[in-house]
Amino acid sequence: QVQLVESGGGLVLAGDSLRLSCAASGRTFSSYAVAWFRRAPGNEREFVAGISQLGRTTYYGDSVKGRFTISRDNAKNTVYLQMNSLKPEDTAVYYCAANGLLRIKASYNYWGQGTQVTVSS
Repeated sequence: QVQLVESGGGLVLAGDSLRLSCAASGRTFSSYAVAWFRRAPGNEREFVAGISQLGRTTYYGDSVKGRFTISRDNAKNTVYLQMNSLKPEDTAVYYCAANGLLRIKASYNYWGQGTQVTVSS
């Protein structure tokens, strides 16, 4: 069993940066691929970024490519999402998920509670 806790969300201005963290419990965290998803009001949960178990492979949703960077520190059981050049349309609740396949949200077994990111223009 893995528990995930997101942090780092907040209210920022367009063009600002934020770094989200996803802290995991459990000794097997390094064996899981991890992804970030987000859900804006009235929308479906959307894939944002994913990272392989050892961090060698990363992949991104088209809307964040070039602006967001996902990384992980397995020694700290933590995955990060560095978000630069934020836009109002990035406003959403951001969720961390583990033990899934690529962009397929239904494949992920473990989810955090989410952290709110609000970008004001």
